[in-house]
Amino acid sequence: MKPNKIEHIGIAVSNLDEAIRYWEDIMGLKCYNIEEVVDQKVKTAFFKVGEVKIELLEATSPESTIASFIEKKGQGIHHIAFAVDNTNEALSDVEAKGVKLIDKTSRAGAEGLKIGFLHPKSTMGILTELCSE
Repeated sequence: MKPNKIEHIGIAVSNLDEAIRYWEDIMGLKCYNIEEVVDQKVKTAFFKVGEVKIELLEATSPESTIASFIEKKGQGIHHIAFAVDNTNEALSDVEAKGVKLIDKTSRAGAEGLKIGFLHPKSTMGILTELCSE
């Protein structure tokens, strides 16, 4: 597995509307997509900075992993996502190298991507997402 690029940086926020205003009014970026990923209990907003995206994540349920993250750690960087050619192959490759996985196979993510997460216990505390089209 070799990442092609940083796909996005995920940031957990308590209030998506307030966070969008910050990124637009202060940082000068334009939100180009807002969508809800129902099975992940999250609403997302996306911005581009060059080739890298910023993904804001707001929990839509108290059972969401984002709600849990914010409760434990507060708002802030939640994960880093890398683009790969094939998410399932990349997950199998890193698992064979001893990395603990959150997702054994890819699942549907925002913007139509296939995603899979590596467990932060195997990645020096960094929740890592692998993405492919």
